[in-house]
Amino acid sequence: MKVLLISTYELGRQPFGLASPAAFLREAGIEVECLDLAVERLEERAVDEADLVAFYLPMHTATRIAARVIEKVRRLNPTAALCAYGLYAPMSEGLLRRLGVGAILGGEFEEELLGVAQGLAEPELHPQSAAPASPIVSFRNLSFRVPDRMGLPPLSRYARLRLPDGTERTTGYTEASRGCKHFCRHCPIVPVYEGRVRFVRAEVVVEDVRRQVAAGARHVTFGDPDFFNAPRHGLEILRALHREYPKLTCDVTIKVEHLLKHAGYLHDLRESGCVLVTSAAESVDDRVLAFLGKGHTRADFVRAASLCGEAGLALSPTFVAFTPWITLAGYEDLLLTLSELELIEHVAPIQLAIRLLIPAGSRLLDLPEIRELIGPYDEEALCYPWVHPDPRVDSLQRDLEALLQDASSEGDRRGLFEKVWRRLQRAMNRAVLPLPAGPKGPDRAAIPYLTEPWYC
Repeated sequence: MKVLLISTYELGRQPFGLASPAAFLREAGIEVECLDLAVERLEERAVDEADLVAFYLPMHTATRIAARVIEKVRRLNPTAALCAYGLYAPMSEGLLRRLGVGAILGGEFEEELLGVAQGLAEPELHPQSAAPASPIVSFRNLSFRVPDRMGLPPLSRYARLRLPDGTERTTGYTEASRGCKHFCRHCPIVPVYEGRVRFVRAEVVVEDVRRQVAAGARHVTFGDPDFFNAPRHGLEILRALHREYPKLTCDVTIKVEHLLKHAGYLHDLRESGCVLVTSAAESVDDRVLAFLGKGHTRADFVRAASLCGEAGLALSPTFVAFTPWITLAGYEDLLLTLSELELIEHVAPIQLAIRLLIPAGSRLLDLPEIRELIGPYDEEALCYPWVHPDPRVDSLQRDLEALLQDASSEGDRRGLFEKVWRRLQRAMNRAVLPLPAGPKGPDRAAIPYLTEPWYC
C-alpha cells in the first residue's frame, strides 16, 4: 500500500496538512509520499505508484486548483483510489464526486484517512473504511502526532519573514488548535466546526517547532484560526519555545474581539517572541460588520490597532473590502480610515480588492438580503455568485483585482494604495485629488511582514 498526499496551495507554507496525516500513516507502517504542488511539479512516477491519492483542501483556492489536478491524476492512474480531506472537502462534495473522488473527509481527518488507507490495503479487516458513501466529518479528540515532514520541500522554498533591518527569516508553520468557537457568517470554518475547537497538546507543538528550528526555521507562523480561542494554551506554548529559543520569532492570528477581551496578554505575546498579529477586521462599516456577524465594531477595530501598537506588535488587518452592502463612499471611508490610523503599510495590497465569497453551507445564506441577491450555486466556482446593486462597485473591484493580484508583497504598498485611491476617485467621477495626508505612518521597512501576501 502506497499513499500519495498532495497539497496544491497553503498560503506559502510548508503544508501541515500533509505532515500531520503522514505521521499517522507512517506510524501504521504505510508508505507515504508527499507532493506540494505550490513549489513542486506533479510527478507522474509518484502518481503511477500510488494506490491511494489524497488531496488536502484547506481553502477555496486550493480546491479550485485541485480540481484540475484530480482530472490529470485520474488519467495517469485510473486504478488509484481518490480521497479529499480538509476544510473545503465536505462542502465541495458535488464537484469532488463528479471528479471521481471516493472518500471525502473533514474535521479531524487524520485517523479517518488512515482508516481509508487500511480499508484499501486490507478490506477484509477494515471493510467499512475503504470507500465511505458520504462525507465523514469527525470531531473526535485526536491524540495528535508530531507532524512528519520527511520528503517535503525545505523551508527555504516557502514564505519568509522580512524584518525592519532588511534581513529575512526562514519561516516554519504549525497549528496549536483547529476550529473556532465563533460564528462569523462569512467564515468557511463555521459550517464544518459549528463552534467547536480542538487543541493540539503543547508538547506536540513544541516538538514540531523544535524539529523545524533544526531544519532552519527562525520564525514560526501559527495557523490557528484564532490563537486566543484559548490564550493560556497558546501562551504556554510560546513561553516554552521562548525559553528554549530566545531569538525565535512568531506570528499569530487573533480576532479583534479577542484582542480587546485579552488585551492583558498582548505584552506577554510580545515578550514571548511574537512580532506580527493578523486580524480579520473585514470592514470599518458597522452595518457591514453586523451582516458578517463579526462580533466587533469600527470603534473596536480602532482600539485594537492602538493596543497592538502600544504592545509593540505589528497589526496586519485583513478585509473583505467588497460586499453587497459596501458603497463607493463606504470604500472611500475604508481607505481614509487606514490612512488616519497609520495602517497603510500594514495592509497587504490584495486585501483592498477581496470580494465576499459565499461557499456552500455559509451562514450568510440565513440572511434574506443574501438569498434575494445570489444566483444558483456554481459548482465549478464553489460559491454562490452575486452582483452588486451598483455596477460601479463591481467594476471597481474587478479593476483593483487586476491591479493588485500580481503586486509583490515586497513592493511599494503606499504607492499601490495611492493608485487604488486614484481609481476610486475616477469611479466616483471626481477630479483625482491627492490622498488626504494623515499622520505620518511608519516607513514600509519598519514593519515586519511575510513575503506571501494572500490571506483567503
